[in-house]
Amino acid sequence: MLYELRMYECVPGRLPDLNKRFDTITLKLWARHGIRQAGFWTTVIGESNQTLYYMLAWESLAEREQKFAAFGADPEWLTARAKTEENGPLVANIKNFMLAPTPYSSVK
Repeated sequence: MLYELRMYECVPGRLPDLNKRFDTITLKLWARHGIRQAGFWTTVIGESNQTLYYMLAWESLAEREQKFAAFGADPEWLTARAKTEENGPLVANIKNFMLAPTPYSSVK
């Protein structure tokens, strides 16, 4: 199992819009494409409270490539993303990490 950690540094003031897009649009489309989320987080104490962190669970890099590409090309996603960004982008920067559990991790 692999876990993908994604960090979305939002345009100032746009984190509520990004959270709404995930809640009302993105998660439903991910379910259709078989993309499994492992959790979402925001910062309570730390460097920035304008960053959304989330993890996705993948069986392999091949699964990630196939499913994320299909989602990225989904016409419903492209239309919804454009509509939610009519007043400008929600995300200023994305950081992405593919992680593998250690042998002693409680998450495998």
